Formats: sequence, C-alpha cells, structure tokens
Amino acid sequence: MDKIKASEVFVTIVKQGSMIKAADYLNMSRAMVTRYLLEMEEWAGVRLLHRTTRQQSLTSVGERVYQQSLELLELAESIPASTPKERHQISGLVRITSSQSLANSILSVAISEFMQQYPLIAVDLQITNQTVNLIEERIDIALRITNHLEPNLIARSLATCISVVCASKDYLEKEGIPQSPDELVHHQCLTYRFFGRSLWEFIQGDEHYSVPVGGNLSANESVVLLQATLKGMGISLQPYYSVKPYLENNELIQLLTHYQAKPMGIYAVLASRQNMPVAVRTLLDFLVEWFASSSYWSALSGESLR
Repeated sequence: MDKIKASEVFVTIVKQGSMIKAADYLNMSRAMVTRYLLEMEEWAGVRLLHRTTRQQSLTSVGERVYQQSLELLELAESIPASTPKERHQISGLVRITSSQSLANSILSVAISEFMQQYPLIAVDLQITNQTVNLIEERIDIALRITNHLEPNLIARSLATCISVVCASKDYLEKEGIPQSPDELVHHQCLTYRFFGRSLWEFIQGDEHYSVPVGGNLSANESVVLLQATLKGMGISLQPYYSVKPYLENNELIQLLTHYQAKPMGIYAVLASRQNMPVAVRTLLDFLVEWFASSSYWSALSGESLR
C-alpha cells in the first residue's frame, strides 16, 4: 500500500476528528479509510488512535507518527512533479488571492520575477482581505498572514511577518510617546479588522504582554490604517515590509523598540495536494524558494529587528 497516501489519510483523520469526516473530505469510502489506518498501525506495530463512538485521540506513538507523516507529506510535496524539461515550455493559469499590503509590497516583485522565468504561465492575482472558499472561488493558492490556521487547511509555510508599532511625528508631538506597551491604552490606536478593542501582543525576553488597545478607526486592510497613520490619526501596528520606507525617511517613527510585536506566519494555503497542475506546483515552489533566498524580501523582512 502507498505509504504517502496512507500518511495523507492518517493526517486527515486526525485533522478532521473522525474517519467518517475524513472519508467525506477525501471523497473516499469509509472502508478504504479504515484500511489505510489499519495499514499504518500495522507498520507502526501499535495502535495509533484511541477510538470510541464519540471521540478519538492520538496515542503517544500516534502523536509521533502523526508528526512524521506531516514531514513525509511536506517532503513529498517538495519533490518536483513530472514537468517539461524547459521552463519556457511550462504553461497554464494560476489564480492567487492575497491581501493588498502583501500584494503591493512583496508579490508585485515576486510575481514579476516568476513571470520572467515562466513566460507562458498566466497569473490571476485577486486582492482581498476576506477569507475565501478556495474551491468555490476556483483559487489555487491563497496567501495568508496568521498565527491561527484552521487545522484542516493544507498550507505551506513561506516566511515570517515581523510587525512594528509606529506613528507620525505630528501625532507624537500632540499626544506624547508611549514608553511601554501598557501606555498604549491611553492612545488612539488604529486597529485591524473590527471596531472596538483588540489585543496587541509583545515579547521582551521571556516576558509576554497582551495589551487591549482601541481607537476611533479600524479597518480590515492594513494599507488603509497605514495611510491614516501617515496623516497623524493615531498609532498602528504595521508589517515591517510596508513601513520600512517611511521609517527610513522619518515620515513615521518606530515606537517601543525594546519590545518585539508577536511575529506571524506567512502561508500559502492550497485547495488540495492531489493532482496539482504543473503551473500551480511551479509557482508554489518558486514562492518557497523566493522567500528563502530573495535579497529583496530579506531587506524588507525585518529579521534584524528580532
């Protein structure tokens, strides 16, 4: 039996929470799902799941096998598929969705470099900050910045997003400069995603801070909050790649430099690993390599701030 397929079934059972849900998710018969699980347990030599009529949980060995299965699937995904010998022969359409800030500052460069190398691949980039249904919207790759990926998502880690707290000189001259995260509660903080209060998280050595902040402006796109920050409307927490030019020309001032805002992951979320088109696989592999080696991204990543 195919160990990669068996590992995929096992991982899906764990993520979905039951063999029935895994069968539905994989469009596979329940008997086949059971067969793959039994085969995995036979290879391991022990039971991998505690199963009752109401719930399931990993055994201690099952937890180890689960992590190994994730690594195996990641390795299998990184192996190039059967592709034409010459990159100029690869063609197809890839549909991507991304936030405006990531598209403006990063993808505009990365995708341009990609299309120079693969001129026959067409890229349809959809800019939205909403979480879209990849299957319904026919999206191949969704780029997301988050620390809370849903457990059933298929995702490839690309990079880390470093954020900084910043404000304009005009705002700071009027309202003063906060010296610690706790002082942010006395300021107009431009918050992300929803109106009301939100938590900004910081790290200083072994200490962790969660500060409830609020203000009279919030938005579901950081680019809007960046423009408001430049106009002196308040303090915002921004991706370093967005604000680096404004910090360098002193239009914005970085605050709380002795504290590190909690980093977030940048992920490529996929609709499926199965039967991935060559063009999609090619772009995914390119993005993984680009974030790892691009001097452009390195200059904007903010790693030196950590």
